[in-house]
Amino acid sequence: REFEISDHVLEGELRIGGQEHFYFETQFCLALPKLENGEMEIFASTQSPFDTQMTVARALDVPANRIICRVKRLGGGFGGKETRTVGFSTAVAVAAQKARRPVRCFLDRDVDMSITGTRHPFLFKYKVGFSNDGVIRALKLRIYSNGGNTLDLSSAVMDRALLGFRSCYHFENIDVAGYPCKTNMPSNTAFRGFGSPQGMLLTETILTDVATTCAISQLKVRQLNLHHDGDLTHYNMIIEKSRAQAVLDKVIEKSQYEHRRLQIDSYNRYLLLSVVLPSLLLQEEKSLFNYLLNHYRENRWKKRGIAVIPTAFPISYPLKFFNQGGALVMIYVDGSVLLSHGGTEMGQGLHTKLVQICSHVLGVPVDKVHMIETTTSSVPNATATSASVGTDLNERVNYDWTNHTGLPFYYITYGAAVSEVEIDALTGDHHIIRSDIVMDVGKSLNPAIDIGQIEGAFIQGVGLFTLEEQCHSPNGYLLTRGPGTYKLPAPTDIPNEFYIYLLPNVPNDKAVFSSKGIGEPPLFLGSSVLFAIKAAIDSARQDVGLGSIYRLDSPATCERIRMLCQDQITTAIKPTIREPNEKPWAIR
Repeated sequence: REFEISDHVLEGELRIGGQEHFYFETQFCLALPKLENGEMEIFASTQSPFDTQMTVARALDVPANRIICRVKRLGGGFGGKETRTVGFSTAVAVAAQKARRPVRCFLDRDVDMSITGTRHPFLFKYKVGFSNDGVIRALKLRIYSNGGNTLDLSSAVMDRALLGFRSCYHFENIDVAGYPCKTNMPSNTAFRGFGSPQGMLLTETILTDVATTCAISQLKVRQLNLHHDGDLTHYNMIIEKSRAQAVLDKVIEKSQYEHRRLQIDSYNRYLLLSVVLPSLLLQEEKSLFNYLLNHYRENRWKKRGIAVIPTAFPISYPLKFFNQGGALVMIYVDGSVLLSHGGTEMGQGLHTKLVQICSHVLGVPVDKVHMIETTTSSVPNATATSASVGTDLNERVNYDWTNHTGLPFYYITYGAAVSEVEIDALTGDHHIIRSDIVMDVGKSLNPAIDIGQIEGAFIQGVGLFTLEEQCHSPNGYLLTRGPGTYKLPAPTDIPNEFYIYLLPNVPNDKAVFSSKGIGEPPLFLGSSVLFAIKAAIDSARQDVGLGSIYRLDSPATCERIRMLCQDQITTAIKPTIREPNEKPWAIR
């Protein structure tokens, strides 16, 4: 009914591709059989020592107490070593038991990329109804994810997408359903954000088209639809202590958004000055005419865009039994402290934060606390290190998925970004001129670590939304199997000016020392670059009389940018006509 009474209704589709984890250290495992009572030590590059321990124990048909999994640190994970390491480690353990000697194995990069899976590609089909003032009245979504050839975590990723697609917005009437799809590709798996970035991209795309249809600013349509304290989500969670407006206001202020937007509008303006007869101009006006003509001709092919994107990322596992953690603290007579915990260190600074907490609670200097490896013999049954909750697992989350009651998340981390880009309308190339980010991290345990996480997540998001595109053969074989064929963010993709601000005076009373999880939330802010690119494309299309509502799938590669900046060159390109039963050489 809400569609019938809406002033406008839009329908469309959107695709977002997968993303390779590309951790520095590929999958690795060393198995050491003890030759006594079935004992074995496993040294693995894994985010989940517990799952590795249990799976190896089942494969070897021994109790779990005979298997010890040790992890000193791993060279990056991003979700790719949460479940996909288990089969690899189990094969190594079986070989070690059979040979009765140590077995060590690591994967070459091309093999790792070919078999371990990636972020889930998504297809969205949507229908949205909205009023003349830009307020969303009704939203119908059908979401399809490419799960690959096994289930792995595809159902959980879809669950997260269904819960998290709204980001920091409030929509009254929502009809949403998700379908993980089985395909002939390697099984896809967890990746930083776990389905939320894909869903939030759709929401921001819809809001962008709503603003265009209603002829209001992109900022205004987002402000109109922000959620506020007391709003009820579509999964029956009440919003509390929302920082959405606060981070949005702060990033607009810090980035000088409005001033720069006017400058960009002036830069992009392309006047067809050649229709003005120079003979009608006075002699002293001709020099000005020539200057303007050259200036605007130059900017016909160079276009700039700016975009502001907020985000809200709920923190916690939505299943209660995952929200538990443990630590072993040993105090020696000389005053030194030995600390072990169930989390794994993969470059996110978890060990550093926990040493700080231990030092503060015990009242001893940091150099008195030593962090030993993560091992299943010290902390049993530990949850995998993921979901941005390594520092502050809690047991207050308890959600009933049948009746949609309870608390699926304990708190929300907020952020907002403004990015400015310049595109070359003739080649589709782009570069980021400036990015400003404001994050709500509560009372940061370690600002240096949190800022590093924000920077890294943002650039990884830039890769997801603008650069990293996978190609498969029709039979599911990955063709982009290394940095030579798979385009990763490079130093030149870092914004020329890059500013990070932490929102002050916003303690979080629901976590350790008032902090907030920060690993995943900033990643989606990389989409501000995609929407800035879209704004630049809009200007190029307006110069030739084309509209601003069109489909821009992710990633916004050079090819897609170029073909959307239509001109006499693109119109001369004829689409390839495929013969009946002809298979394409690649599928994206």
